[in-house]
Amino acid sequence: MSNPLPTRQIHLDFHTGPHIPDVGVEFNATDFAAALVEARVNSITLFAKCHHGHLYYDTDRPERHPGLSKNVHLLEDQIEACKRRGIRTPIYLSVMCDEYAADLHPDWIARNVDGTNVGAKPLDPGWQIMDMSSPYADFLEEQIVEVVNKFKPVDGIFLDMCWDQPTVSKWAIDVMRKEGLNPEVDADRATHARRTVHRYMERYNNAIIKHHGSLPRVWYNSRPKTNLAEEVKYLKHIEIEALPSGGWGYTYFPLNVRWARNFGLPFIGMTARFHKSWSDFGGYKPDAALKYEVSQMVAQGADGCSIGDQLHPRGTLDAEAYRRIGRAFRHIEAIEPFFVGAKPVTEVAILRDPAAGYHIQPGGTLEGSVRLLQQLLVQFDFVAPTADLSKYALTIVPEGIDLSGAAGAHVLKYLHAGGKVLLAGAKPLQSAPADLRLAAGVSDVVETGARTPFFRYNPKLVPEAEVSDVVSYDGTLRLVPAPNAFAPATIVEPYFQRSWDKFCGHNQSPPAAPTPYVPATATPRAAALGFDVFAAYGTHGQTHVRRLLQTLLDQLLPNPLTRGQLPSHVEVTVSRQTTPVRTIVHVLSYAPQRRTPTLDLVEEATPLVGATLSVRLATPPKSVTQQPGGARVEFKYNDGYVTAEWSSTTGHDVLVIE
Repeated sequence: MSNPLPTRQIHLDFHTGPHIPDVGVEFNATDFAAALVEARVNSITLFAKCHHGHLYYDTDRPERHPGLSKNVHLLEDQIEACKRRGIRTPIYLSVMCDEYAADLHPDWIARNVDGTNVGAKPLDPGWQIMDMSSPYADFLEEQIVEVVNKFKPVDGIFLDMCWDQPTVSKWAIDVMRKEGLNPEVDADRATHARRTVHRYMERYNNAIIKHHGSLPRVWYNSRPKTNLAEEVKYLKHIEIEALPSGGWGYTYFPLNVRWARNFGLPFIGMTARFHKSWSDFGGYKPDAALKYEVSQMVAQGADGCSIGDQLHPRGTLDAEAYRRIGRAFRHIEAIEPFFVGAKPVTEVAILRDPAAGYHIQPGGTLEGSVRLLQQLLVQFDFVAPTADLSKYALTIVPEGIDLSGAAGAHVLKYLHAGGKVLLAGAKPLQSAPADLRLAAGVSDVVETGARTPFFRYNPKLVPEAEVSDVVSYDGTLRLVPAPNAFAPATIVEPYFQRSWDKFCGHNQSPPAAPTPYVPATATPRAAALGFDVFAAYGTHGQTHVRRLLQTLLDQLLPNPLTRGQLPSHVEVTVSRQTTPVRTIVHVLSYAPQRRTPTLDLVEEATPLVGATLSVRLATPPKSVTQQPGGARVEFKYNDGYVTAEWSSTTGHDVLVIE
């Protein structure tokens, strides 16, 4: 097995303000490298330039940090110390955050349409945002070229803060006018912002190639992962920054990795050791959280993982941080033989709108789909509406996807070729070709009715269904099932829709009478849901929604890749290696708790007792072992499934089926 990326990386922030007087004075090369080796680090991203706009190497440029003594060669000594111990050293430069340049050239700052500067206000502690249409782009290229020439060959260049930034500076307006764009139009400003990023990605890559002789690992951070289809040509690898405690949450990484891992590039995930977010000096993440986060990365198919830290201005690593990092990385090191070279195995595609942005608001469709499908043990990818679907047994079309044009024809062609389809929401159902709706068992769609109806489940068709009517908080289309369609529930209307002049009690009106309509239908080929199932689950978390979706999936995929008796918090992913040939099953048992209004915390792993998991396998296996450690797991093989039962307190079990 070969791995193009280091597996245990540190991203070492060093955003150091100009008022810090003693930069690097306590740096000791031997101690620095020894601490990294002890923590099992095999790559560390080091700073050439920070958000304050200062440089940390020996240079005649005036941006050199004023607190960095002339006799302190910080970046040079860091790289030399790491190289002696076999640790790779990609180099970091900030892009749109540059306080030095902003203060020196205020006209280089991006401007809002109201004439104010983008970023921090004059008396706020925060970052001013640079305009990449301005001469600042030339200024930054000079810095990049100097770093490449000084440190080549480099292990990589990490360029940070590279989002699409609309701006109406004189520089941007001049470009927009030349290209026929109207600065008064939001969409045109967004187009200019996207073009600007693509231009400097190509420009900086070319400059690096010219001076380096080749393109090393260059990463442009803060880009929406949904842009990868058009931006993969600028990249050699992918990094997914996802600090669960920093506002991302524990759904952000699996949401984005299930998209990003499909572009043929090696990739890593990045979290941080901080209790909250970046530069949280003195904030330490619990051991269990750090282990969970890096384990989740490799379980989802990442080639490695990265943990963020921030170096103290005097140049000393935080001893407590590296004790904790070391414990997490020792686990990763122990299971490396079972994830390096492994590729995720999936059987379900869920369509995702490529227009989705960088950060996703909590709840709603995307987070709801991840939580719901992970809880149902579905092995899935996110793909574009017109992506190749041929390798998937089932394609889910979620709410928000319009099937009235090319996407609908594409999905219908996939259905005719033998694929299964689930229309999961109002918009795909309303916009789908008639043949697609009929294939899902829908003969007609009625859009009138109360906004908060109820579902009455057929207990013979829905296991453990509620015996009473269950509210649908966000409503549903009324589906008329085709003859012989599978319909697991009936819609029950309330007495009336709650309004200012007619209401009953504190919330929705109580159920009154059943109707001939249903919220869901299925045939052996396709299924439909009349309501936005993923948004409903992401917003309300009703367990009956999960059971309803499971019932439809059972109709479409009667023999799924994985099934089992596991608590709903458990995450299961499947991958395969070819050398040696084996199936790898990652089982993560952690239950994040909302301990503050904005912070989910993990303090311990959740024990698994008598866990049962079945994985579809063409031939009986020779053995199942529990890694790390190699303990043998008892298993049975029946009807094309290997079934294992085991107990664990580790939080992350790697079941290796050989």
